[in-house]
Amino acid sequence: MSRRRFAPVVLTALACALFALPALADSQARIVRLSDVQGSVLMDKNAGLGFERAFLNLPITQGAQLQTRADGRAEIEFEDGSTLRLGPDTEVEFSTLGLSDSGKRISVVNLIEGMAYVNWMNKNDSFTLNFSSEKVELDHPAHFRAETSTTLSKLAVFKGDVEVAGPAGKVLVAKKRMATFDPTAEDKYTVAKLEELPLDSWDKEAVDYHQQYAKNNSTPYGYGFSDLGYYGSYQTIPGYGLMWQPFFTGVGWNPFMDGAWSWYPGFGFIYASAYPWGWLPYRYGNWMFVPSFGWMWQPGFWNSWVGVPHYLGTVPAGFRPPVSPTGTVHTVVVGKGGPAVGTMTPSSLLVSRGSAGLGISRGSVNNLGHLNNEVAKSGSAQVHPSTQFGAVRSSGAMHVSNTPHSGSSGAGHSSSSGVSHGGGGGGGHHN
Repeated sequence: MSRRRFAPVVLTALACALFALPALADSQARIVRLSDVQGSVLMDKNAGLGFERAFLNLPITQGAQLQTRADGRAEIEFEDGSTLRLGPDTEVEFSTLGLSDSGKRISVVNLIEGMAYVNWMNKNDSFTLNFSSEKVELDHPAHFRAETSTTLSKLAVFKGDVEVAGPAGKVLVAKKRMATFDPTAEDKYTVAKLEELPLDSWDKEAVDYHQQYAKNNSTPYGYGFSDLGYYGSYQTIPGYGLMWQPFFTGVGWNPFMDGAWSWYPGFGFIYASAYPWGWLPYRYGNWMFVPSFGWMWQPGFWNSWVGVPHYLGTVPAGFRPPVSPTGTVHTVVVGKGGPAVGTMTPSSLLVSRGSAGLGISRGSVNNLGHLNNEVAKSGSAQVHPSTQFGAVRSSGAMHVSNTPHSGSSGAGHSSSSGVSHGGGGGGGHHN
């Protein structure tokens, strides 16, 4: 596509975006991302269908509930990249996901049972966590762990000072300290040295992953950006500008091959990509088929969140555009619908051209850029991924894995040609 043809297309798309802003812009509602799913995780979207199987990249709206089973874990990313992680046997409710009249984001989460990790990065927005009879209201960055049960509740602080309000009054919990709240005890609460738990390593390494791969973010949004840094690369294409492409693409691959349509009250069907990087490229910007390069994503159009992904320009023969289902409110799977979610990382994984990252857990293989070159050269490569982050469930017990992250025997080799057509890849995991 020439620059002359490309400019009117972009102007037309911009005009359409300005006149077709989604409903959430008027209602001041917000949508956040289910950014990681491991094991059995369920979601009630407040759509009258009860709890359904949750999967990666599902949008989360106000009123939704998320539940992990004994083998389940989940992560939720907010717009600025702040995260909420849920351990096994945990249930939360997103009672408020909205905007104030001044544009301030307001998030209220109820921890109904179980354990949650909060890494809140924003000092301008408001975040509230209710657990048992206690409440945390943040107006500054903080990183902490909260637990609740029928008898006790606990809050442990990893970074920042956190004030907890409850029947015992207000308690300031400092960094590396932990407060235990017992409504039946005479003192109501105690504060002591922080006690480490097995899942702390999973939480810490997830935080490190986001920090490493999102450190060059220049977009207005942080949710999903770290996955773009790990699973693909950017390149400036003449006539198109800055474009991003996932690793392990090839002839015949298109970004709408695998995923699902999920229905939400007030929004209708929203497309959820099965790819582990599949959030920002399906919510903003445009997909384009670039001759000699294949499908690439053009970042931008940040004021126009979309439920049906955009694409522009000439498409390959046989391409089927994404079209919302009709006549049902049940989830509609597209293609493979994504990989099966297990509780353990496979000891061996065959990465092939056209897989676009499916099956590769975040941070489990070093330097996907080098592996991408190997796959582009030979068609596939066998890798031995390490566990995604620190704590894994094995034989019903939780333990901490100290195995360093390692790539495949072929991942360290590079070639002059690659599907990513230049650009850096993800580096090694930062500990």
